[in-house]
Amino acid sequence: MKIEIFPDAASAARAAAVFVAAEARTAIAARGRFIAALSGGSTPWLMLRALAREHVQWDAVQFVQVDERVASAGDPDRNLTHIRESLPSAQILPMPVELQDLEAASRQYEQTIAKIAGLPSVLDLVHLGLGADGHTASLVPGDPVLDIAAADVALTGIYQGRRRMTLTYPILDRARRVLWLVAGVEKAAALHRLQAGDASIPAGRVRQDTALVFADRGAASRSAE
Repeated sequence: MKIEIFPDAASAARAAAVFVAAEARTAIAARGRFIAALSGGSTPWLMLRALAREHVQWDAVQFVQVDERVASAGDPDRNLTHIRESLPSAQILPMPVELQDLEAASRQYEQTIAKIAGLPSVLDLVHLGLGADGHTASLVPGDPVLDIAAADVALTGIYQGRRRMTLTYPILDRARRVLWLVAGVEKAAALHRLQAGDASIPAGRVRQDTALVFADRGAASRSAE
């Protein structure tokens, strides 16, 4: 796992946008399309707004969601709401969290991804964030979703007030590239453990040999230890 450190969250986000755009151009040149999964969070919205200004063949790009809260359309808690605001021209396949049968909705989304990314599905890039508690995507400490090995999409229990739909380890680990965007000194301990491959936190169980971390100085303050 390689880490690049930037002065602040905004500069890390801008650099991440440049990186994603370059990965998109490479994938499109090699395979005719770029399929990436996007996470939520305030720093990612900066990244996506910067990405929207990059030179990319957008009609060859498709985004899926890494995770989503179970909430109604347009709810400010929904990652999709902010992704669409930040990337208004992008093709985004939303997680169907508004359906009544959420288990069936998870299977439906797995099939949706398979239609564009093959079976087993291989994403060109997965963008991940990191919680202070060591969670990533909606793979949260203690949730049974951590042990799912036979599905690419699953539901969590209630976390911070809502159930969530999330990509699971199998599809994350098949991705050609994982990009972590981590900002804030409150993430420093978790990032230190992530770099150490500490499997006692959910993030530490994600495959590392394809991973690149863009972090601000606060988040990276323990990286040299």
